[in-house]
This record gives sequence, structure tokens and C-alpha cells, in this order.
Amino acid sequence: MEIRHLKLIKAIVEEGSITKAIDKLHLTQSALSHQLKEAEYQLGTAIFLRINKKLVLTKAGEKIYELANEILNKLTETETQIKQMIFGEHGEIRISTECFSSYHWLPSVLKQFHLLYPNVELKIVIEATHMPLQKLLDNTIDIAIVSDQIKDSSIKYTELFQDEVVMVVSENHSWADKKYVIAEDFAHEHLIIHSLPMETVTIHQFFLAPAKITPKKITPMPLTEASLEMVKADMGIMSMAKWALQPYLKSNTVKAVKVGKNGLKRKHFIAIRANEDYPDYFNHFINFLQSEINLQWNI
Repeated sequence: MEIRHLKLIKAIVEEGSITKAIDKLHLTQSALSHQLKEAEYQLGTAIFLRINKKLVLTKAGEKIYELANEILNKLTETETQIKQMIFGEHGEIRISTECFSSYHWLPSVLKQFHLLYPNVELKIVIEATHMPLQKLLDNTIDIAIVSDQIKDSSIKYTELFQDEVVMVVSENHSWADKKYVIAEDFAHEHLIIHSLPMETVTIHQFFLAPAKITPKKITPMPLTEASLEMVKADMGIMSMAKWALQPYLKSNTVKAVKVGKNGLKRKHFIAIRANEDYPDYFNHFINFLQSEINLQWNI
């Protein structure tokens, strides 16, 4: 018997009538009747009996219908696997970070991943920035990139990379020639931060708060370029990841100053829901992020 015979028998049984099977298979009634007779001839026995104007499977027909389900399901599964091998997996990944500065490197990495997995849609959810772990837990996003972890058994963390936070000052600032600054140096400074609350600001959380130091003035400024212009004009200082600052140092209008004698290092993590069964392409994406960042940036 051929695949078309199995599809025919399955359609007649599941549609409940020859008329509906004709519509599903896009056959004429004569073509359907011919194929059914052909299948019965090859088997050497009837597949259906007509009882009260209904087609009912014979014992042989029941065996063939069982076989049809098994073979056709396996065929569909194999076709899907082959399509995935050729065209890649299909799906969606919703991603966000706790800091706008991460969007400096994230889009280029997403673009590279899309070249390998063109059928996986990558969505950056800007609205979840600054609160990605909460949005992860309520299923608004699938992956959060964070440096500040919370203890929650529902969240699984994977280390992504480590970077260093430095202070950015103008070339004329009193810190410009310092090898490093200490917490007390901030007491009379105007600190420009990306956003509130202060508890989410790295320089405050890991350096100033432990020393119980509060800058003279604090101004939230979400746009990095605007913050840098204020720094250039001697209107304040700001903290920034060292790798993200590199392009701006070429102009020699701003300087990078180490935070503390040993520098202020922070780790970044990929966070996902611990108890969720993610598709394979999520693991591929996480592995890709780790390898791509190590290749592209010395951070």
C-alpha cells in the first residue's frame, strides 16, 4: 500500500463520511472510490463495510487504520525534523536587561544569532528594563540579563561575563590624573546616574552605600550621550562599564578613573525560569551569547 492509501483511510474514518473525506483530500468522488478499491485489491480484503449508509471498518480495516496513524504521525514528525535541520528551529525569545547600557552590545549579538537561526524571532522588551527579574517571573520575558541577583528558587542564573565599572570625568576634572578614587571623594561631587532607585545603581550599591557616602547631588539621566555631554562640560561625573566607554576615550575629552584600589568588578548573568522546559534553541542562544561576547569583547 502507498502513503496516499493510508491518508485516504484515515480521512474517511476521522471525517465520518466519504463526502467530508473528499473535501479534506481534494479528490473527486470517482478518484476516491478508485483509490479505495485499489487499496482493498492490494490487501485482498475489504477495508470498510457499508452499514446503515455508514462506512464501518472491518477487522482488517482497523489494523490498517492503526498502521496509518503510526506511519503518518512518524512521517509528519520526520518532515518537521528535516525542515528544522534545513531552515532552523522556529520560535521566539523575549529578552531584556537591567540597564540601558547593555543595549550597546546586545543588538549586534542578536543580529549574529539571527543569521544562524533565521526562524527564531528575538524581541528586546524595553519596557522590562530595570525590572527584568520581575518580568521574567510573570512571563513577560523569557531571558533577563542582570548583574544584581535575587535569591529565588524559581530563577536559574548562568554567568555571562565580568566587566569593570569606572568613573568618567572631564579632562579638566580634579580626578583626571588620579590612579583611583575612594568613596570619600564622592562627597562633594555631582553624580549622574542612568535611573532611580539608587539601590539598582552599581556604584552606589557596591561602593558608596557600604561606606555610607552620599554625593552632594544626584541626577538621573537615562541617555548615555546626554550624560557624557554633561561630563565633558564639567557638570558632573558618571560611572560606566569600561568596555562601553572605550569609543568615547578616543576624543581625549573624558577620562576613565578606577573605582577603588582594586577596581569595581561586577558579573553579569543570564536569568531564566528554573522550572520551565525551554526549547533547544534557548540553550543554543545562551551558549551563543557566552561565546560571542568572549570573542568580540575583552571584558
